[in-house]
Amino acid sequence: MAEPILAIRDLTKTFGALKATDGVSLELRPGEIHALIGPNGAGKSTLIHQISGTIRPDGGTISFLGRDVGPLDVAERARLGLGRSFQISSLAPEFSALRNVMLAVQARQGKTFRFLRPVMRDRSLTEPAMAMLERVGLADRASLPSAELSHGEKRQLEIAIALALGPKAFLLDEPMAGMGPEGSKRLTGFLDRLRAEAPILLVEHDMDAVFALADRISVLVYGRVIATGTVDEIRRDAEVRRAYLGEEA
Repeated sequence: MAEPILAIRDLTKTFGALKATDGVSLELRPGEIHALIGPNGAGKSTLIHQISGTIRPDGGTISFLGRDVGPLDVAERARLGLGRSFQISSLAPEFSALRNVMLAVQARQGKTFRFLRPVMRDRSLTEPAMAMLERVGLADRASLPSAELSHGEKRQLEIAIALALGPKAFLLDEPMAGMGPEGSKRLTGFLDRLRAEAPILLVEHDMDAVFALADRISVLVYGRVIATGTVDEIRRDAEVRRAYLGEEA
């Protein structure tokens, strides 16, 4: 079996009396979508924050591409190839969709950030940025300020930004949030193709999307992984059905 791209071992995090992450271990393997599901307050976003570097765990290890990334900050982890979209939008609202992606292209190229108008004529930035917008279906919204995009379009733009950084793995925190059925269907198809480029750790409440996409699912309840398995294994798991799916075993 191939070495995991991302390996989390015995991760813990407490906030006062609350144990938000309780000895969590999971792996993200090459080419897979590993979904992380659980009820509200289960600790899913806290776990993603720890993996991306915005929250420091109290214990345990996070290994990415065989390297312990615990000492690294968010920017250093991103430069290694850990691409992230956020549950709450982190876009520059006054910049156009194109400019938002161009900033990511600049960061990947190691260029100094330039905010004067001539940057918009730099084809080494505009062309790859536009290519990312085309991939997520936002080419016709390129000139709009990101503040004027719909909620679903903002999520698509975040994925375009993550793509522009050339990630080796994606951390996607509820990318379907705020999307209607048609938008969710389009994004599901896109993520299904995206796994060939880099594996995806997917936090998502849309169970139709999870069951359609996931190679494996980990179920988080009160900060603890209670089960990991294939879609069929998770559907059959009695503890999962009681704790999360709301069914009697």
